[in-house]
Amino acid sequence: MAERAALEELVKLQGERVRGLKQQKASAELIEEEVGKLLKLKAQLGPDESKQKFVLKTPKDFDIAGNFDPMIPDAECLKIMCEILSSLQIGDFLVKVNDRRILDGMFAICGVSDSKFRTICSSVDKLDKVSWEEVKNEMVGEKGLAPEVADRIGDYVQQHGGVSLVEQLLQDPKLSQNKQALEGLGDLKLLFEYLTLFGIDDKISFDLSLARGLDYYTGVIYEAVLLQTPAQAGEEPLGVGSVAAGGRYDGLVGMFDPKGRKVPCVGLSIGVERIFSIVEQRLEALEEKVRTTETQVLVASAQKKLLEERLKLVSELWDAGIKAELLYKKNPKLLNQLQYCEEAGIPLVAIIGEQELKDGVIKLRSVTSREEVNVRREDLVEEIKRRTGQPLRIC
Repeated sequence: MAERAALEELVKLQGERVRGLKQQKASAELIEEEVGKLLKLKAQLGPDESKQKFVLKTPKDFDIAGNFDPMIPDAECLKIMCEILSSLQIGDFLVKVNDRRILDGMFAICGVSDSKFRTICSSVDKLDKVSWEEVKNEMVGEKGLAPEVADRIGDYVQQHGGVSLVEQLLQDPKLSQNKQALEGLGDLKLLFEYLTLFGIDDKISFDLSLARGLDYYTGVIYEAVLLQTPAQAGEEPLGVGSVAAGGRYDGLVGMFDPKGRKVPCVGLSIGVERIFSIVEQRLEALEEKVRTTETQVLVASAQKKLLEERLKLVSELWDAGIKAELLYKKNPKLLNQLQYCEEAGIPLVAIIGEQELKDGVIKLRSVTSREEVNVRREDLVEEIKRRTGQPLRIC
C-alpha cells in the first residue's frame, strides 16, 4: 500500500508539472517528454484493485485477434472531420495524413539512432511553419544529427501527394525493406481506397513531414489546415495552425486494462477555439457583431412597477413562437435594458410604459438604428416576424 501511495504522489506531481509547462507555453518537445514520463508512471501504477473494476469493451463484430479491416474506422474519422469542417464554412481546407510507422521506418533507414527518434520527429513537425534549411540547422546544430543523415531525411519529408506517392514509396529500395514502414504504407494505400469511395480523396494529402508530437500515436495520424481564411480588404492573414487533428493510438487504452490487452482506438478532435478565432476575425472584418443569443426581442419597461406587464407580454410572444426574454430585475433602468441588447446582439426591444398601456400600443425599438415606432399590441407579433424574417447570424 505504501509503495502505491508513493507512486500515486509521483503521478500527481508529474501531472502538475505537465500542466505547469503547458500554462508556461514551454516547448512542444519538453512537454512531450514530460507527458511520456507521466504515462510511464501511470503504467507502473496500474489499476487500483480496491476500486470498482471496469471492463474494456469493443464492438460486437470486432475480433481481438486482428481479423478485421484496420482502416475502416480511420476512413470514417476522416470523413467525419471533412463533413464538420465543410459545414462550418470557414474556408477551403486540406487534411494531411501520415503514419508513425512510416516515420519511424524512415528515420531508421536514414541512420537516426532510436534515442533520437522523437526529438528529430519534433523538428520535422515544424516544416509547416519554417523552411527545410531551418529544420536541418536545428537537427544538426542543436540535436547533434550528422548532416548527411539530415539530408537523407530531407529527401523524404519534403514529399507530399496522394496514393501515387504511397505506391512510389512502396517501391523505394530502402524504405520498402523496413517492416514498420512497409506496414504503414500498406495501410495508407488501403485508406486511400476507402477515402476515394467516401468521395473525400481530393481533400486528403499524404504528407511525409506530418509528425504529430504526442508519443502515444501508433499508426495513421492526420491534421486539417486551412488553405486560406475568409478575408476582406485590409484584413491581416490569421495563422491559427491546424483546426482539427487525430490518429490511431492502439496501445494507450490497454495500459489501463489489468490483463494488458491491446485495444485498437482511433479518434479526432476539432480545434474549437481556433475556429472561433477565424469566425470572430471574419465578423470583425465585416463589421458585424457576434451574437451570443438567439433572442429576437427583449421585453423592457420604461417605468417602475411594470414587472407583471412585462411577464404578460413575454408570455404572449412565447406563445406566438417569438424568441423573447426580459431582465429578471423588478425595476431595471431602461438604459441598462438597452445596453444589454447592444451587448448581446438582440435586434429589437418591445418597450412598455404607462402611456403605452393606456393607448394599447407597444413601442418597438430597433437596437441598431435606434428608431422607435408605436405598434398596436395585436399587431406586434406580425411586426416582429416581419422584421426578423431574415436568417439570424449565430455564433
